[in-house]
Amino acid sequence: MDASASPQPGCGIRTATSTKPGTAAAVADITAALGEGQFQHIIVFFSPVHHVKLISELFRSSFPGAAISGCSTSGEFTPAGLTRGGIVAIAFPKQGFRVIAEAIYGVGKSGMENASELARKLKSRFGSGQPMRDRVFALMLVDGLSNAEETLIAAVHWAMDDVQLIGGSAGDDLAFRETSLIHDGRVLQRAALLIMVESDVPFRVFKSQNFEATGAKLVVTAADTEHRIVHELNAEPAAQEYAAAIGLLPEDLGPFSFASYPLVVRVGGDYYCRSIRNMNPDGSLSFFCAIDEGLVFTIANPQDMVQATLRTLQDVEKSLGGIDMILGFDCILRRLDAENRQVRHQLADVYRRFRMFGFHTYGEQYNAMHLNQTLTGIAFGRSGAEACT
Repeated sequence: MDASASPQPGCGIRTATSTKPGTAAAVADITAALGEGQFQHIIVFFSPVHHVKLISELFRSSFPGAAISGCSTSGEFTPAGLTRGGIVAIAFPKQGFRVIAEAIYGVGKSGMENASELARKLKSRFGSGQPMRDRVFALMLVDGLSNAEETLIAAVHWAMDDVQLIGGSAGDDLAFRETSLIHDGRVLQRAALLIMVESDVPFRVFKSQNFEATGAKLVVTAADTEHRIVHELNAEPAAQEYAAAIGLLPEDLGPFSFASYPLVVRVGGDYYCRSIRNMNPDGSLSFFCAIDEGLVFTIANPQDMVQATLRTLQDVEKSLGGIDMILGFDCILRRLDAENRQVRHQLADVYRRFRMFGFHTYGEQYNAMHLNQTLTGIAFGRSGAEACT
């Protein structure tokens, strides 16, 4: 089946997906699957095989009363499974939610002050009263090749204060050539989208990781911090030293080994991934996250991804009294690791059980942190169904 729509959950959010080849045909499938509805905002995750400008134009013409935002992916996931080459649409109704989105342009260092100011202005539009973290959350979609996520999310989170924030960095199927955002009829690069949502439905923001730190340490001794490139680890060529630490030859390194042997750093008593993006011809290593000279990496061993994810979502389900649906952001390296360990279908079964929709990213946002090899998301509960129907 090329296109599918999920039954409208109690909260009113509608979802539709298509794996049909051809951008016009795929969007037509999703339009038919979503059907007629009073949507105020539709978030679209699309494979880079699709024509980005055409996606923007077709969604705007198909849903003239709705704002359209979205980004390119490195794979998509829905209750139907883990796909590539598809489109996922999340449609927020006019009842039960209030959605406001703005673009942050030029997300280099010079744009941080603008990002904070925009975040403050957006937050001010939601007023006061009930604690904001209980009724408002923020989504951030970022150009995954901008190398600006850490400073950007720090600036936005500082201005947001008590508003929880999650999101993902746009991908392009590991080509690392161009990632895209769409917003208000425009195609954007070197930009980010900040989407704030007020919800009458109870929700929970979460993250799930599945790795355990070992005793093996690697210190960054030479790096190009602006471009996230490590030249030396422990005063040795970076790829050579990393390969030796995990028991491989440098020529055997690749996306699957990077996924299977992640590097982590300790922050505030917890470990967070700083994943390798690719090995360069000169033996240096490019990273998905910010790096700096003197940074101490610890090699980590992944644990059972399926069970770790299941435990996290069961805890979220218990706290909400039931999950209606989940909007998720899952690192592309988690997908590669699941494929390498032949647990892809088991992971898809977990996503199906909890009705999770989203895309595979070049990095995940979680409150004040930019992460790798992590699943972040927001789950909507069932107990608020009356507010949306």
